[in-house]
Amino acid sequence: VQLVESGGGLVQPGGSLRLACAASGFYFSNYDMNWYRQAPGKERELVAGIFSVGGRTSYADSVKGRFAISRDNAKKMVYLQMNSLEFEDMAVYYCNARFGSRVYWGQGTQVTVSS
Repeated sequence: VQLVESGGGLVQPGGSLRLACAASGFYFSNYDMNWYRQAPGKERELVAGIFSVGGRTSYADSVKGRFAISRDNAKKMVYLQMNSLEFEDMAVYYCNARFGSRVYWGQGTQVTVSS
């Protein structure tokens, strides 16, 4: 099982980034997919999620209207489009797959917001 994130980097406040997560080794379509983030000294928090059935999405209040999660089951990919980035968005972003008690994590990708 692998979840490999990409797309992180340095961006100015107000800028945009698109994170991607490539999944392999499990039946992707069955899994709810999520993006978490963890800033230094803070707990890991759920940022956005997309369900396996119906594609319903959910977001943390802090990112609603700015971030958008999507998935491509054929490519086994999940994305996080991040717009209007703020200093508070700076963190390591993790891809997460969940199906019942089965939970997988990626290694994370760093997002740095700096002027």
